[in-house]
Amino acid sequence: MKILYIEDDTEIGEWVKKDLIARGFEVDWLTSGLELPKLDQIDLLILDVMLPGLDGFSLGKRIKKTHPSIPIIMLSARTAIDDKLEGLEFADDYMTKPFHPEELAKRIEILLRRYNKISSVINLNHLKIDFTKKTIINNETDEEIILTGKQYQIFTYFLRHLNQILTKEQLFEGVWDEPYIEGDKTLMVHIRYLREKLEKDPSKPEIIETIRGIGYRVKL
Repeated sequence: MKILYIEDDTEIGEWVKKDLIARGFEVDWLTSGLELPKLDQIDLLILDVMLPGLDGFSLGKRIKKTHPSIPIIMLSARTAIDDKLEGLEFADDYMTKPFHPEELAKRIEILLRRYNKISSVINLNHLKIDFTKKTIINNETDEEIILTGKQYQIFTYFLRHLNQILTKEQLFEGVWDEPYIEGDKTLMVHIRYLREKLEKDPSKPEIIETIRGIGYRVKL
């Protein structure tokens, strides 16, 4: 998935670009909308409101008119309802700064699915995961695997970070939204139960890998 990100604040721009690349996206970051790349190759646009030259509202309207199939997320420090309403006249979503990277990633995921740019179904080894129905099916037995709420949160966090090695700290803070305390076994217990439900052989996990000394990974 290729994202065009237009943001003139270099500190925010570098932070967002780095985070999105770590999540597996290809990111083209520009500091203005004066010279745009070929928009036919763009899957999603993230657009700041306050830009030098042509402002984000004007630029967004122009792009949406010529390329209506590109989902647009507006970012702005403006919180006034009039600004939000103006942005939502053409954009698909509007986020105010500051924002959490997990929230941005989730909104990107929702828009990509809405525009059918990514499948709502993933086949992972013997599992079929349907994000729309929130179901996990064992393709070999055709049986549904039932997870608890927290187990599902942990597994979908892995799926949103496919092929990435995640530390225990990242997983715990991403799922529980609380600081990780060294020595806490809560996450390890949940992953053990997850493996018992998801793996063919929990003693030799193939879905949730342990990366010794670092954390865990789910590969597609």
